[in-house]
Amino acid sequence: MVSLTALKPIISMLPEVEVPVQKPNLKTRLKWTGFALIFFFVMGIITPVGIDKESQRSGFLKNIELITASQIGTLGTLGIGPIVMASIILQLLMGAGVIKVNLQDPEQKKLFQGTQKLGAIAFAFFEASIYVMSGYVPAIPGGINALLLVIQLAFAAIVLMYLDEVVSKYGIGSGVGLFIAAGVSLTIVWGAFSWVNQGGQFNGLVLQLIQGLGSGAIPSTALFPILFTVVVFLIVVFVESMKIEVPLTFGRIRGVGARYPLKFLYVSNIPVILAAALLANVSLWGVALENSGFPLLGHFSQGQPVDGLAFYLQTPYAYLGTPERAAVTLGSFNEVLNIIIFTAAMLGLCVLFGKFWVEMSNMGPRAVASQLQNIGLHVPGFRRDPRVIESVLERYIPVITILGSLAVGLLAVLADLTGALGTGTGILLTVGIVYRFYEELASQQAFESMPALREFMGG
Repeated sequence: MVSLTALKPIISMLPEVEVPVQKPNLKTRLKWTGFALIFFFVMGIITPVGIDKESQRSGFLKNIELITASQIGTLGTLGIGPIVMASIILQLLMGAGVIKVNLQDPEQKKLFQGTQKLGAIAFAFFEASIYVMSGYVPAIPGGINALLLVIQLAFAAIVLMYLDEVVSKYGIGSGVGLFIAAGVSLTIVWGAFSWVNQGGQFNGLVLQLIQGLGSGAIPSTALFPILFTVVVFLIVVFVESMKIEVPLTFGRIRGVGARYPLKFLYVSNIPVILAAALLANVSLWGVALENSGFPLLGHFSQGQPVDGLAFYLQTPYAYLGTPERAAVTLGSFNEVLNIIIFTAAMLGLCVLFGKFWVEMSNMGPRAVASQLQNIGLHVPGFRRDPRVIESVLERYIPVITILGSLAVGLLAVLADLTGALGTGTGILLTVGIVYRFYEELASQQAFESMPALREFMGG
């Protein structure tokens, strides 16, 4: 078993965003959130010095962009990829028992977060090197252009990591969620309303549909993605609203009851973010291995995996998007196998990361019971003891953690198969992120309008 204590001297040297002495008001939180969002978009349009745009290729990278909130070929090439990968590796090491950390201990939790930050910095340089060496973000030949390009991409990812920290402490929600939602929203809007005209046809699917209606021929390639985008959105909103309520009562106010809501998607969209990012990176690592002469994860042609593990773990986009596409692709045994293997991998990883996340974020039965006890809630008809609340929550939280993780993973896979704009996974993540952003915004407004409520709810 490895101890993280040895990394403490290095972690102590890393810059850190200080926790605010006083909780910032809603106006200040919105300003910091807006600043981070603007900075994120600006990074996505700046071309780094030394890049060879003419020989750049994309391939499967469009799939990675939505999950990692990245914009390939700009300073935002890596997006939140290094942050997510560092989190994945640490969670897997904890689950395997390689490292032992008590996240209930503030000191150990701070050490764990510092290790995650250190890992994200290491992954920033590692992934930047892969992009440059593989030719997906090629450097202009000669001189030290390749090294300069790697440093720029890695430094930009590190800046994004600190922006995530700023949003978490001074803004609303998390920077990771904010950047993903912003990237997917931009993709959906551009994919629907792009006015770029090529060969007499608009790129935007809504404009294509309007153009087709004007000529009396409705293009299925535009109709089906738009239709599925709306359907996927409505299904995700419905699933997000599903919940069970645990009856409780206030000990401080006799006779006043309350209900503690446990959402069906208790683990939120975190498992999908982690699982999708890990599976997307398989192809990226596969390219790096093939270029090194070790095609362990498969071979690639024009930037796309054609066999091996990388092929079977790639996201099977748009297999059901149109009747023509479905007729062709579902007739291939390898592509059917791709759907089966990808689905199994996604569901398994979602459950694994869902269970890790519940424990890491203090959402387990014991932690929640302690929080409810501190604000004066207890189970009606029983004495005030957190163990009683814990025993009640034990009936629900482990079950909805697994079921919610499976549901969110399956929903992401099925939505991806439809070819919806922004991908099904992207829509799923964005709806969940925006919904939680709205919940936090509403709670901040309530606390500011009624300061006594914050004190009553435990500060």
